[in-house]
Amino acid sequence: MPFEESPHLVFWEVTKSCPLTCKHCRANAIDRPLPGELNTEEGKRLLEDIAGFGRVVVVFTGGDPLSRQDIFELMDYAKSLGLVVSIAPAPSHRLNEDTIRKIRETALYMSISLDGYKPETHDWLRGFGNYKYTIEGIRLGLKYGLQVQVNTVVWRKSYPELPYIAKTLKDLGVKVWEVFFLIPVGRGTLELDIPKEKYQDVIDFLIETSRYDLIVRTVEAPFFRRAKFEYKEGKVNELIKKLRELLGKPIKPVDKNVMPTRDGSGVIFISYNGDVYPSGFLPLTLGNVKKESIVKIYKESELLRLIRAGKLKGKCGICEYNNICGGSRARAFAVYNDPLAEDPACPF
Repeated sequence: MPFEESPHLVFWEVTKSCPLTCKHCRANAIDRPLPGELNTEEGKRLLEDIAGFGRVVVVFTGGDPLSRQDIFELMDYAKSLGLVVSIAPAPSHRLNEDTIRKIRETALYMSISLDGYKPETHDWLRGFGNYKYTIEGIRLGLKYGLQVQVNTVVWRKSYPELPYIAKTLKDLGVKVWEVFFLIPVGRGTLELDIPKEKYQDVIDFLIETSRYDLIVRTVEAPFFRRAKFEYKEGKVNELIKKLRELLGKPIKPVDKNVMPTRDGSGVIFISYNGDVYPSGFLPLTLGNVKKESIVKIYKESELLRLIRAGKLKGKCGICEYNNICGGSRARAFAVYNDPLAEDPACPF
């Protein structure tokens, strides 16, 4: 496996504080910081430890990282250590032109969430009036030269709007679309999810979307990679039909590039208080960075070693795509209380 020695992405939840109260929030974010949040000096020591992995991507997330008064100081320090800086701000009044300009001084990447084509769909999930901040944030990020990734949760109201969201991204000039499949953690509930039988339709649609010169990635749906390898052109469903109506014929073959990360393999998550999890959607504590190095935790955790080695159970354990997929460990834990169990949502 390529991620034995270091992850590709290190997510640091710098705070739980956020001006939004999204109905599906993984972090259970609130309007103020919680006690125990890493302070500036502890944060800098953490970044020094992360630099021990080499040139990895550090994603400053939350809550809303812009809630921290020292966020730009921390981002600047990360950059000085040779780390690749990314930020995932909440789309709000804080994400104005001055803020975007300051982000661009340090960060290479910015991700921002768009969870519906219609303002009322997005705002139902994230709060009234939020849609305008999202669209403006995307436009400003692109204007100032950030590599903007748009994140979208697949949920029951966004499902029929996915082709329209793809069209919106193309119109805005966005190059990367990361699509999240729901995990029942935090405020996220199964009532928001789409029926399991619709998962394959979304996967096929996303593969087709990648043929329109849009880089498509998934979160907690690693079976998307397996599907790309097996995909046969000519598939049609309601989402693909609408995509063709909106964007015309595809302009390139299926993108079969993959980054075989999964929870705890190529990805590691540090919470606001220093607790370390395999990912933000798998709340299983591996240690705390106040007591030991993140490098040590990542390399020596027995659970992470098993995950990286593909020592999984059920269908995921015997699947020929174990290495490039391996299933969602977060969903296995949420459903079976076992992070090594098979992914119950995989349609293969």
